[in-house]
Amino acid sequence: MGVLPSGVWSAIDSFVQWTSDLGLPGLAILSFTEAVIQPVPPEVLTLPMYITADGNLPLIFAIWAVVTLSSVGGAMLGWWLGKLFGRPVVEKIIDQRHITRLDKLVSRYGSTGIFIAAISPIPYKALAWIAGMGEMNPREFIIAGLWGRGLRFGAQALAIGIWGEELLEQLREPWIWIALTVTSILILLPAKKWWDNLLDEEE
Repeated sequence: MGVLPSGVWSAIDSFVQWTSDLGLPGLAILSFTEAVIQPVPPEVLTLPMYITADGNLPLIFAIWAVVTLSSVGGAMLGWWLGKLFGRPVVEKIIDQRHITRLDKLVSRYGSTGIFIAAISPIPYKALAWIAGMGEMNPREFIIAGLWGRGLRFGAQALAIGIWGEELLEQLREPWIWIALTVTSILILLPAKKWWDNLLDEEE
């Protein structure tokens, strides 16, 4: 939601360290606030936690459940704030280009748009405010968020927490990196073009 001053980033670093020291409750706080206003993604804590879990399935499940539910809970607060304050306030804190894109994402794709934002790098917090501003059905908003965030953090749990050692072994093979690079290009280039075109498309 804009470039932050260095003093703010210093405060955010202290906040992240504090939440890290708290363990799972700290993860819940970081994830909840990220889905409302602050810029630090939950992966700052989830990725090290999954590694430390070292295949401990109950712990991995607990991390996944906490980060998913707290993230969606934070987004619901963002939805409520967007509904409460409306467009005048939203336009002051969110870049107009994001508003234009995300407005179209919600109006055209509904819960599918929320799912896309929840599982991707699209700013979920901004979409939550805009969905509330447009009074999107809260039930649809929650369900789409649970699916999107659940899949996003669940994929990390599988790749790092459960398959970590096997995945590291595979990543030592050059052909894996070639395949990952080609796949990323095939996915990211069309996705970026679609995202950029949301600014230009007519209603």
